[in-house]
Amino acid sequence: MEAQLLINGRWLPARSHGTCINPATGAAIGTYADGGEAEAQAAISAARAAFETTGWAQSPRLRQQVMLKWADELERRADELARLLTLENGKVLGQSRGEVGGAISEVRYYAGLARHMPGHVLEVEPGVFSTMLKEPAGVAGLIIPWNAPVVLLIRALTPALAAGCTVVIKPAPQTALITAAVIAALHDVPGLPPGVVNLVSESGHAVAQALVTSPEVEVLSFTGSNATGARIMAAAAPTMKKLSLELGGKSACLVFDDVDVERVAPQLAAAATIISGQQCTAARRVLVHAARYEAMKGALTRALAALVVAPGDQVGAHVGPLIDLASCERVDALIRRAMDEADEVLLRGGRLAGAPAGSSFLTPTLVAHQDSSAFFVQEEIFGPLLVLERFEDEKEAVQRANHSEYGLSASVWTHDGARSLRVARALRNGTVWINDHNKLFAEAETGGYRRSGIGRLHGFDALIDFTEIKHIYQSVGVVS
Repeated sequence: MEAQLLINGRWLPARSHGTCINPATGAAIGTYADGGEAEAQAAISAARAAFETTGWAQSPRLRQQVMLKWADELERRADELARLLTLENGKVLGQSRGEVGGAISEVRYYAGLARHMPGHVLEVEPGVFSTMLKEPAGVAGLIIPWNAPVVLLIRALTPALAAGCTVVIKPAPQTALITAAVIAALHDVPGLPPGVVNLVSESGHAVAQALVTSPEVEVLSFTGSNATGARIMAAAAPTMKKLSLELGGKSACLVFDDVDVERVAPQLAAAATIISGQQCTAARRVLVHAARYEAMKGALTRALAALVVAPGDQVGAHVGPLIDLASCERVDALIRRAMDEADEVLLRGGRLAGAPAGSSFLTPTLVAHQDSSAFFVQEEIFGPLLVLERFEDEKEAVQRANHSEYGLSASVWTHDGARSLRVARALRNGTVWINDHNKLFAEAETGGYRRSGIGRLHGFDALIDFTEIKHIYQSVGVVS
């Protein structure tokens, strides 16, 4: 398999190639074109020309029809795409199928919104009108991560396209094949003008740097680490472009004393190990009322220990490998340090015994710790590590959960309806689930408070990141 560059409507090879690896085996499965500064600039120029010279930006019906046909094509290829996603990313096949299905739903959602970009008109004085129009911002650069490369591509690309923007996509090298396959389905749709969608993969950072610093790119959407997001903000400052940044999280799950811990523990274990713990909204901290704390220790330990760590395409697998060997080694070292420093190790995880030498499997780890300042409570460790904490009352639970530089997501577990809303309102997070976790869908905006980022994706408000508001003043007088 080979992922090429897509620039101005043409698939192009690059001067050099990177290797795509199956993280379950360490074996090569294909190559991707390794682009650079020149290819990035060509793609930006193509997107600029398409925005200025084609009807894309002013044709909502065209945008809708292209996106609907794209969704149909993705649906036709859904099983093939899910299997490729598991092969390249490592996640369990059921999760891959869910991701592809959710992405198709989101394409159709934004196809509908493409024809609903309402502005408004005010008569500010007799015969004097102020008209507010929502217009596409221009060229959007999209830097896509590897952990959920289909749905995270779609949640940035589809609002950009619905708004009328043209785009340059920079995929993660670890998932270049699946990204190219999803874009190929769009490229095959009749009516898509050349240059509206461009794809430039790379092994380094030259393409991303060009997107961030180019004055020809009006919007930059990035999902990834807080440290990288901060560098993007600094580098983008001279061009004053619009930024849409989702920069990680440290999700806390607050479990109160009226909860059946034996029933809830398997849900928390699944929430902590989704994509092998490599999801920014994954459960990282479980805060439990003192009355249920000891029971939760045992229940959660058993639930995590029962998860089957295996290749994502293996029947019965719950947790696949991490994305690559380098990530696995880095996360493993952090988890081993956390076990050394934690008050109590309830489940000792580590490298999977008997796995292929080049694979990147880690089994889940559960530690108990009361000092919320500990590095493994504060830092986002992108792997299967879960920290258990105890609280005495609502006030302490909220204080503990809010003791974080992140504010992406959290969950509240209780049968007391008033308490669930009261606590949810007190949490400083962009998303709070009640008696569930990791429920994400096209209609509901997601994003974070504080250092979890700026802007929102999914939902109607995602269009804000890809549009500008134009005020047109006109004095026409009145009939006299």
